[in-house]
Amino acid sequence: MQETHTKILFKYYSSFLEETVSETMWSEIINLEKGFFRLDNIPFFGASIATGDLFYAEYEEEEKKLVYKETIEHSGNSIVQILILEAGFDAAIIKEKLQAINCLSESLNDTFLAVEIVRDVDYAIVKNVLIEYENQSVIEFAEPYISEKHRADLLKN
Repeated sequence: MQETHTKILFKYYSSFLEETVSETMWSEIINLEKGFFRLDNIPFFGASIATGDLFYAEYEEEEKKLVYKETIEHSGNSIVQILILEAGFDAAIIKEKLQAINCLSESLNDTFLAVEIVRDVDYAIVKNVLIEYENQSVIEFAEPYISEKHRADLLKN
């Protein structure tokens, strides 16, 4: 059976953590010989890449694995990070509210989520939900990667 996915190492500076971080993410193999892959994970720390983006990676002897080099084609998807500030607040409440508007999320722990906003979703709707919780001091959110399509959503509203 031919493998369709592999893990790729991403190294980048996280303004959230204020340090260089490494994150290994599942990616679909598009053309292994040319080093083309499609991201199949929601990034936690905010490289300039989103789920579904086509990118180039190459094997690094030092790391002993494939390492992300550059994004070739953007999917139009975006990534948002959410930090739960209110002690005891159930992150599932926000996850369910976002899922209802077709946004998937992954939890790093009880207080940190990464959210995928797919191209077809109006980002202005998502941002209004986030701002509502931020105004109540329940969360703080960051926008490490907002696609051109989603930036346009904000301008038209």
